[in-house]
Formats: sequence, C-alpha cells, structure tokens
Amino acid sequence: MTVQRSVSKPSSLLVADLVSANHILFDQGVVDAFGHVSVRHDQQPDCFLLARNMAPGQVQAEDILQFALDGAPLDAGDRRVYLERFIHGAIYRARPDVMAVVHSHSASVVPFTVSRRTRLAPVCHMSGFLGAGAPLFEIRETAGDASDLLVRDDRLGGALAERLGDAHIVLMRGHGSTVVAPSLKLAVYRAVYAEINARLQLQATQLGDPEFLTPGECRAAMESTEGQVERPWNLWKQAAAERRLS
Repeated sequence: MTVQRSVSKPSSLLVADLVSANHILFDQGVVDAFGHVSVRHDQQPDCFLLARNMAPGQVQAEDILQFALDGAPLDAGDRRVYLERFIHGAIYRARPDVMAVVHSHSASVVPFTVSRRTRLAPVCHMSGFLGAGAPLFEIRETAGDASDLLVRDDRLGGALAERLGDAHIVLMRGHGSTVVAPSLKLAVYRAVYAEINARLQLQATQLGDPEFLTPGECRAAMESTEGQVERPWNLWKQAAAERRLS
C-alpha cells in the first residue's frame, strides 16, 4: 500500500544511473531475475529509490519508485514492490554514510555463506573493500529455523543492518550478500568484484593455502582502485547497453 507523503522528485540523472546500475549488475552476472539495487534519494535522505518488483535487467526509468526508510512505498500505486526492500531501508537508517545498496545472490559468493571453515576474504587488490573478511548474517538467530531466508520485514532488516556493522559487505547464509557504498557507482563496483573475488578465492583454495591481503594492503588498494570507479562504470554501462541492442 502506498503511503501518502510529500516527497521531492529525484534528479533525472540519479534515476538514469539507477537504471544503468540494474542493467550493469545483470550484464556482469551479479543478479539474474532476482536481486535489487537502491540509491538514497538525492533530495530527501530519509527516502530511497528502488525499482518495482521486476527483473533488474528489464528496469526502466518509469519503474523506479520511492520508499521511506521503514520500507513503506511512497508512490507505488498498484505496482508490486520487492519483499526485501527492508534490507535497504534498515541499512540507510543505521548507516548515514551509505548512499547505495546492492542485494544479490551471485553464484560464486553463495558457497561462502554456508562454509563453516572459510570466510570470503580479499585475494586481489580490486577487492580490498572486503577487509578482514565479510561478516555473516545468520537469519535463524532472528527468524528461527523455518523461515524462507528472506528479509521480509523491518525487524529482520534491522538485524541484518546490525550484523553489517561498519563493514562494506555482509553475507547472508544460504541466500547471498548485501553490499553498501558511499555512491551508487561504487556499490556496483563492489558487488561485481565481490563475485570476482569469490571465484578467485575458490580457485586459490583449490591450489592450496591462499595468501590474503593485509589490512594495510586493503586500505591502500581501496584508495587507489576505488578512486577510478568511473573507468569500470563507463565500460560496464557501454557493454550492458550494447548487449541490450544486440
């Protein structure tokens, strides 16, 4: 149900970038028919933008909706909304520094959500944002052992945000991951490289005894690589657009 509330219109550029983010994440194999990406409203920080309930690769500007931070849709009308919008709202409430959130079920990351021995940790300089290793959200601690693993209400969203803490990514057992960043383009970058790092870590583990980045290397690598986020964004945006036309 749409909540009646006065909201400002977001910039058309931000909406266009959010559409591109959906297409990029699909084209890069981070999302498929499921998963979603949001951005904090550029005029009202107590709201965020997220597509209606649909496959990310098909999102267009007219599909972008506005939400309050409790997950209430503000302009959806009769359009269906994502069940897990509470992931986004709870994180924006808990983390004023976060401007964008990506939730995905990327295939190489999921094994790390169920491994009892191995954490997702940075094996290359492009994934320094992983730091000392991604924290794991265990939904059973909040929802019990018979849930569908979906973050379908604000209570679960709050528990997820608490587990994320001040990290840049949180894994979700048997489900996927949620990545955050101070910009939409950087959130997309981190979601893509979380999936790439997972593949590389799986390969390195097969070779045996992988050497992970140190905390100092993570910080230095983030500063040097993430400052160039426009380079991959522009490449991925062009690739996604060309694939849509082919």
